[in-house]
Amino acid sequence: MPSDDLPFLGFFRIVIQVIMKFIQPAKYLYLMMLMAALGLPLMAQPNVQGQWTTMSRTMPINPIHVSLLKNGQVLVVAGSGNNPPNKNLQAAIWNPQTGTTTTQTVSWDMFCNGAVVLPDGRVLINGGTQQYNPFFGLPNTSVFDPVNNTFIDLPPTLHGRWYPTLITLGDGRVMTFSGLNETGSTNNTVEIFAPTSGTWSPQYTANFTPPLYPRLHLLPSGKVFYSGSTPRSRYFFPSSHSWSSVIATTNYGGTRTYGSSVLLPLTPANNYKPVVMLLGGGNPATATTETIDLSATTPVWQWGPPMSQPRIEMNAVILPNGKVLAIGGSAQDENASTASYNADLYDPVTNTFSSAGGNAFPRLYHSVALLLPDATIWLAGSNPKRGTYEPHMEIYQPAYLFNPDGSVAMRPTITNAPTTIGWAGSFTVQTPDAATISSVVLVKAGSTTHAFDMDQRLVGLSYVVADSGNLTVTGPPNSNIAPPGYYLLFLLNSAGVPSVASFVQVTAGPDFTITTSPPQQATVPGGTATYTVQLAPSAGYSGTVNLSAINLPTGATATFNPNSISGRGTSALAVNTNGLNPPNFPATFPFTVSATDGTLTRSDTVKLIVNSPGDFSLAASPGSLTITRGGASGQSTITLSPSNGFVGAVNFTVTGSPGPKIIATVSPTSLPGSGTTTLTVLAQTGSVTGNFKLTITGTSGTIVHSTALNLTVQ
Repeated sequence: MPSDDLPFLGFFRIVIQVIMKFIQPAKYLYLMMLMAALGLPLMAQPNVQGQWTTMSRTMPINPIHVSLLKNGQVLVVAGSGNNPPNKNLQAAIWNPQTGTTTTQTVSWDMFCNGAVVLPDGRVLINGGTQQYNPFFGLPNTSVFDPVNNTFIDLPPTLHGRWYPTLITLGDGRVMTFSGLNETGSTNNTVEIFAPTSGTWSPQYTANFTPPLYPRLHLLPSGKVFYSGSTPRSRYFFPSSHSWSSVIATTNYGGTRTYGSSVLLPLTPANNYKPVVMLLGGGNPATATTETIDLSATTPVWQWGPPMSQPRIEMNAVILPNGKVLAIGGSAQDENASTASYNADLYDPVTNTFSSAGGNAFPRLYHSVALLLPDATIWLAGSNPKRGTYEPHMEIYQPAYLFNPDGSVAMRPTITNAPTTIGWAGSFTVQTPDAATISSVVLVKAGSTTHAFDMDQRLVGLSYVVADSGNLTVTGPPNSNIAPPGYYLLFLLNSAGVPSVASFVQVTAGPDFTITTSPPQQATVPGGTATYTVQLAPSAGYSGTVNLSAINLPTGATATFNPNSISGRGTSALAVNTNGLNPPNFPATFPFTVSATDGTLTRSDTVKLIVNSPGDFSLAASPGSLTITRGGASGQSTITLSPSNGFVGAVNFTVTGSPGPKIIATVSPTSLPGSGTTTLTVLAQTGSVTGNFKLTITGTSGTIVHSTALNLTVQ
């Protein structure tokens, strides 16, 4: 391992790399012996260990945070760049095609933020530095728009976050965890960002506080797994904003300070089984690794093979073939004399490491690495001392890009691929190499800092060869396996050589949701329950939905006003129970409110609760009337008395009049649950005489009661 004369050895390594491009294979032995004598890692032919190249251009700012953009360029964020006197807060765009870097200033110090690429391709940045020594965190939030290369400030989180971790959920929202707040204490809350509104949720105080820059992974179950850096692993449940108890403890037992954590490839071959790998970390650093199978009933950390060197502040990058490149770091934190130059390549299938050559420059604290669309890995930065950083950038070309003779391998090509795909559905990829393709994979656009890519994952896809020029590919099974966002779509041939990737956005496309409030509503037989149905669009939806109520109980009817909604809006739903007569009370009837636009249907289940209607009685006072024909009249007061909680409306009718010239009426004809109405009887000239019985009937839904009045006409 290089120790004291690092500048000389770094230069010598570059010279060796250049010579290796032109030397005859028979001469490799001499160079290998020379490198071994100098303590440099042995270099093999490119098809065995790959090839490292130092780029001619350098990085003009400290590349502490980097994100791959949907246009193939890289966002670089430095902020103050770990340099307290620096007030020139900077970011940059690095173009891998031209090697050029374009810098710009930012409005707040984004040093030590958390960042992910949002489902729409913008980069979400949360947290930063309020002050150095001691460090206090900022609550600021911005998004970077790659369409016009601008930062847009958004509402902040409630409290500061310095060293937070962001993670994208299956519904496209983003959670932020941990970080130091504005007083230097660790933020123990979780907040959730909604990309559609650009706002944060209220903060949720969780029952566990992870350390700074916690290592977190979204699992196919929708749970979030905490793998480190502390040894006790847990699940986080996004729906309840709570942590599980400890589910497993690492074998290492100590804190893997600024080691890395990787969710290993999720593929049809392994049934999308979630396995997480821990690499390195600790100070002094360890070379050990561990894996945990989270599909097991009782997950247990298992020792993995060791890396060739101990690593703190390392980088771990998933390649299109599913292998993991472990690079950089050092045996002692921020100590370049203990830098780890050897690169290691982990194969999850064989559970072994092999050599991936070695990089030329020490890559320690604040070094970064990203997979690029051409299937190479970009390595940059290193900042072990404040005020200085490593400006040289390197490119690693993995062995899969070379033939056995060291020449460049012929790559499969993608002639056409969709720009958006969904979950579970099929799509077509056009390629002249269809017959030789061995795998189709998606790799999430990376966003890395401090030895961790916050959303890194590889998702394998099922496919069939449709014909000589087309593959029919099945999208990822669900949004927890492949959260919405931008991915690199790679085709790999039978020799394991990847194509240049096409960017695809995994999304449901224009969509909408409906919510019905309140979620349950009570009434009585014959009554009406009212709800509000709200349509909320997403991903640019602007269509019209038709509303319906499904599985209503027999005797109930639904009316929507309006019965369709365009784009966004509400409708009033009235459920009438005039024909509903449950045998028992209270009776609960779940039913579904459905919204349909063509083949797209979304629904919401609510409840109709029908309570006991109670009861009532009627009484006439006086109970008898005597009137003289010829225009005389009499009145009686009809009293409505409720019982057992009766609240319904009662409608009144009068029957029993002996002839057309004896007129009996009630006013009012309806009472709302209780009260009195007046019965008036008029005997016109020529009416019959005698004794009669009038019946006053009250009706409320299925409840019917009556009272009698004795009438004498003389």
